[in-house]
This record gives sequence, structure tokens and C-alpha cells, in this order.
Amino acid sequence: MNKKITTLLFLSFLFLLPLFGQKAKYIFFMIGDGMGLNQVNIAEVYSAELAGRNGVFPLVFTQFPYATFGTSYSLSHGVTDSGAGGTALAVGKKTRNGVIGMDSAATVPYKSIAYAAKAKGMRVGIATSVSIDHATPASFYANRPDRNMYYEIGLDLIKSNFDFFAGAGFIKPDKTFDNKDAPSLFPQFEKAGYQIVKGYRAFQDAKKTQNGKIILTNMDDTDQSALKYAIDQKAGDLNLAEITAAAIEALTLNDKGDGFFLMVEGGKIDWACHANDGATAIHEVLDFNESVKLAFEFYKKHPEETLIIVTADHETGGIGIGNGSSRLNTKALNGQVVSQGELSTHIRELRKTNPNASWEEVKSVLQQNLGLWSTAKVAENDEKQLFTAYERSFVKHENETEKSLYANDDKIAALSISILNKISSVSWASGGHSAAYIPIYAIGAGAELFRHKMENVDIPKKIAMAAGLEF
Repeated sequence: MNKKITTLLFLSFLFLLPLFGQKAKYIFFMIGDGMGLNQVNIAEVYSAELAGRNGVFPLVFTQFPYATFGTSYSLSHGVTDSGAGGTALAVGKKTRNGVIGMDSAATVPYKSIAYAAKAKGMRVGIATSVSIDHATPASFYANRPDRNMYYEIGLDLIKSNFDFFAGAGFIKPDKTFDNKDAPSLFPQFEKAGYQIVKGYRAFQDAKKTQNGKIILTNMDDTDQSALKYAIDQKAGDLNLAEITAAAIEALTLNDKGDGFFLMVEGGKIDWACHANDGATAIHEVLDFNESVKLAFEFYKKHPEETLIIVTADHETGGIGIGNGSSRLNTKALNGQVVSQGELSTHIRELRKTNPNASWEEVKSVLQQNLGLWSTAKVAENDEKQLFTAYERSFVKHENETEKSLYANDDKIAALSISILNKISSVSWASGGHSAAYIPIYAIGAGAELFRHKMENVDIPKKIAMAAGLEF
């Protein structure tokens, strides 16, 4: 009997050993907003087709040793929004759509895993490619009944006392939720000890003398709601990889050995998928992958102490890879060199400078920016649809638009992108979120905890377990 007990105890010890091994000291919690399994898959398929291969060309995070999937439904809906989805990932509890870091009645505030990390002495960073006060990043530091309370969310940033924030900027830094004038947030940030740095070059200068907290934003003359899409970015434009690099530098500067917690959001995967813009969505996933590469490089230097989790808050658009034929043609998306929004700008500029532009002139714009009629063969019926839209716009001067959640694009641009998607074997279920499973990838200290189907609320709980956080 004693021998059996001894054997059982030994086997139990072997089973529990990973849980009591090296605790995660450096945590990367990386969230692709709207990035379902198919968004990941199409980025890999596209990369493989460009390389002349049938199959997939793996992203860095899809090669992590642990990969699984999870649910995304909220407490109130089968299809979550980013408020409830972000809250689930941040606090480990489900809430209703639209709420940030609170219960479904919006009366009880919840503590996020970022606060648990801060309480342990870890430095904390929150980084995103959209605005710092947007739903997903806000879920890690704010407690508000409505995700659109941007000014009030900014006030919660001050209360957090986190060490590093980065993103495009702030949506309403001087207007309350009820649209009343309010004292600008920026002097309040500075009074709370934050150094406001605008642009990556400015960060490089500031870090030489910086010893306190940082808020890194885009330049004043840029869109404060989001960085440019990766497909539209030019040299000098702030990008997510630079933000991630800045976060790592800031959080490890004068490291006292307590480690850090860093949340990085690829926020515009979601925006591109709301617009059903396949090529732009792929470039956003690939751009997000560049940030994960930086985390992976850090992991390789500290493999026993680093945990990287890559996941999503939900899927957007219900993207499908293949739309009838057994053959894929995603490489046709390579002819698209601008986002749907940027293409809309080009068409509007043409309408302004030449309101009676010919069909050949409009076709030229579409060919140059999307590859239609050159790298992507356009069917006769599709060209007829485009020509009808052209007549309404440039002949009858009826400026039609197509609205998605984050954009109001020119009808010709939206229709052209839709046609290119069809040519490229890409289909969409909707312009909204879906209830599709979210992917989960893990590597490093405690990664073995992520090896089964999970509820989204389990993810921060497992991270806390891996890091030894009271959560």
C-alpha cells in the first residue's frame, strides 16, 4: 500500500512540476483584434502563393509549441464586441457588449491582469495600433459602463499609474461622454508624471534621459484614432513594430529585476475586416506578426522567464478562403497597393480635379492601385457593375458611398475591392463580428497551460498562474 501511495505521489509530482517551475517574469499578451483562425490562415496562404508554393508559409506565432482555440461570446450576446471581448481577456470575466472592465450591470469594477502585474512590482505597458482609449487597450486599465466614454477612459489611464502607453493618440481628449467641454487630458497626464512623446524618433531622443512614465503617440498632424494601415504606410510613418520596440525598451530600462507585463494590440485587422478589404487585412496580420517577432527575439534571450501569448478578442467579417473553385488565387491580391480607404481618397481627388473624368481614366486609377485588368482579370459582368457605378459618380454626379463600422468609402472603391476579393478566392459573411473561435498560441514559461480548448476568460487566468500573480 505504501509503495502505491509513493508511486501516486511521484506521478502527481511529475504532472504538477510544470506548474511549479520557473514563473513567467516577462509577459507578452498580444491581441490581434478581429483576427480569427482564417485571418491567420489566409496570411499564410497568401505568403506561400507569392513564393510560388501551394500550402502555407508560417507566421512566427503559428510555430509556437502550443496552439489551441477559444470561445469569444459575451455575457449578453453570442457575438461579442471589443468592449466585452477585451474585458474577458483583461479581467477573466464575461460582461455585456459595450462595457469596459465592469460587470454586466456596470456597477462593479473588475481588476485586470495588468493591475495584478503592477501590484507584484512588474512594470506595465499597454500598446496598440489604434487609439489608446479604444475598447481593447482600455479594458486593461479602465472601468467604464460604455466603451465610448473616451475622455473618462483617459482619466482612468492616470489612475492606473502604468509605466508605458502607446498608440495613435486619444479620440476625445477634451470632450466628455455627453459632449461637454472638459480640461484637456494632456496637462493632466503630465501632472501625473507622464512624459508625452510624439513619434518614434522623439522616443529615441527621450529615452536617453527618461526615467519616468511615457505616453507615446503619433504626430499632431496625423489621425489620432489609428495608425495608417500597413499597406498605406510610408517611410517615417509610426508603425506597430516601432511601438512594440519602444515598449520593450521603456519597460526594460533600468530593470530592477521585477519583470514586465506588456499588452500589444494589432487593432486594425478588425477595421480592415469590417470593410471586407482582404488585402489590407492580410497586410495587418503580417504587420502584427512583425511585432510578435520582436517579442520572440526577446524570448530567445530569456527563454526560461518569458511567456508570449498570441490571441484575439473575436473574429471579424467571417472571412472565407475559397469561394467555389478548388484552386486558390490569393496572389491576385498582390496587385492591391493601397487600402480601400486610401483608394477612396484617390477617387475623390480625381472627382475634385476632373469631375467629368472618362471611364478609361477611372479604370487607370483602379488598375494602378488594385491591379484590375492587369494582374487580376475582370469578368464582363463585374466590369459592367463598375461602369454603372462610374456613370452614377462621374456622369450623373451622384457621389455614392458604402459605410462600414470605421469608414465611409467611395462606392467605386468598395465595389472594386469586392470584385478583387472574388477574383482572389476571398469571401465574406458580413461586415460585422462573428462568433467564430479565436486562436491561441503560446511559448515560454507556463505555455503548457495553453493546450486545450478554452473559454476566453481562461486566458488571463492561465497567464496569472504562469506568472504567480494574485488575480
